[in-house]
Amino acid sequence: MKAIIPAAGLGTRFLPATKAVPKELLPVQGLPVIQHVVEEALAVEGVDGVVIVNSHDKPAIEEHFAKNGELEDLLRSRGKEDLAAGVEHAASLPVSFVYQDEPLGLGHAVLQAAPAMDDDPFLILLGDYFVPDHEMCRRMKEVSDAHDGASVIAVGVVPADEVSRYGIIGGKCVSGGDPEAPGAVWLVGNMVEKPAPEDAPSHLFIVGRYLLSPRVMELLATQGPGAGGEVQLTDAMLRLLDEEEMYAIVVDVDEGRDTGTPAAWAGVAARAALEDPSTRAEFLEALGAAADLIR
Repeated sequence: MKAIIPAAGLGTRFLPATKAVPKELLPVQGLPVIQHVVEEALAVEGVDGVVIVNSHDKPAIEEHFAKNGELEDLLRSRGKEDLAAGVEHAASLPVSFVYQDEPLGLGHAVLQAAPAMDDDPFLILLGDYFVPDHEMCRRMKEVSDAHDGASVIAVGVVPADEVSRYGIIGGKCVSGGDPEAPGAVWLVGNMVEKPAPEDAPSHLFIVGRYLLSPRVMELLATQGPGAGGEVQLTDAMLRLLDEEEMYAIVVDVDEGRDTGTPAAWAGVAARAALEDPSTRAEFLEALGAAADLIR
């Protein structure tokens, strides 16, 4: 089974920084965000490769995962074995690339990876969101295995007055006591993009982790443009509901780290520095007087 990471976007929210540096390469504790996502995908049993949907305008992502023996040798010659091992490890990850050079939607991006999927189920992990303990996709795989390989998505609870910002699922809870508690499993009945609060079928939004049937690739191949004139993954998933069962597992939204905006990325980087005993004291010292706000 393969995992797909869409990473072809321009990162316009981060401009001018992303004119030269893809937002996926912004670091969190020494690793670029996209490597955190790659390693999360590879932690799922049965995943043997990751396909990154890139743009030809972002070669730096490929350079990060490419072998650089000269740099490794230089670091080792200077006694920096840990750094050399880190560079070598990134290049050892089973990552390949396909391309989306026009912004035609998430569904279109996913479709570019179809030839590498071998007609198997596949994961999709959005490239600006990662889960440090790698457990979210593992639990999705467990739910899929328990339901004969059905598609599974991760969902989280959003306040009622914020449902209009998200894709919201409807359906019925089929396991777990509290239907909105982490671990609850839903049989998905429908999905509504950015509904008005009075029209929302639940308070559960799609988090950005998908484990999908190979049928989705076939549907994407015939999927016409939807919202914004783009090929929407959600539209193909809605069509899938007419043919196959789909499940959703409720997750704790605090489990993941969203780096999709400058403020969110800064918060994730700060949180990681505080949570790591090896950097906490030095980070607080670097904050100076501002450290009093979080001590």
